[in-house]
Amino acid sequence: MPQPVTPQRGLSLVELLMGLAIGAIVLSLVGPAYAALTESNRQEQAARSLLEGIRHARTLAITHNRTVVMHGIDGDWGRGWRIILDINGKGPEDSANPVLVEHASDGKVPVVGNWWVSRYVRFSGLGQPLMPGRSFQAGKLHICSAREPVSRWQIVLAASGRVRLAGEKAEQALCGKAQGVRSNGRATLSASRT
Repeated sequence: MPQPVTPQRGLSLVELLMGLAIGAIVLSLVGPAYAALTESNRQEQAARSLLEGIRHARTLAITHNRTVVMHGIDGDWGRGWRIILDINGKGPEDSANPVLVEHASDGKVPVVGNWWVSRYVRFSGLGQPLMPGRSFQAGKLHICSAREPVSRWQIVLAASGRVRLAGEKAEQALCGKAQGVRSNGRATLSASRT
């Protein structure tokens, strides 16, 4: 026996407007939290990528028994990094140096370093981080927040070559003036050698 057909009832205009208003309220509450979570995930991913890149650069230096330099693309760690075999000691200034690994980034996560690692990390054939003058290289790279001068992750390079990831959220002056750090010419590889 056929079932009687019941008329379909749609939403009234008031019900539809109430639903849209509730949806807008929920989105306005969830939106900033989602943006913060997305930024946090990008920062962690950038930190881990940089950490593994530095470890890989050290391994390549030891494997090739040659000086290897890891530097920010166009002097900016936030745009990514390259690992090159430093044949003549001029690092990224010499385009003839072969690129061993390149990792480009979208530049949405600012990365700055203190003076010693602001532009590059250089490993000798023995895996020691050394400046061109043969002094040990050690320092911190800070993964910065895009909206405030805060470092959430730090890559710490020790003079022994050991590199580690620290997750200490702290205010960082370098994060506030990232543009000034990128143009810092004091840490170039063409420094005089002894």
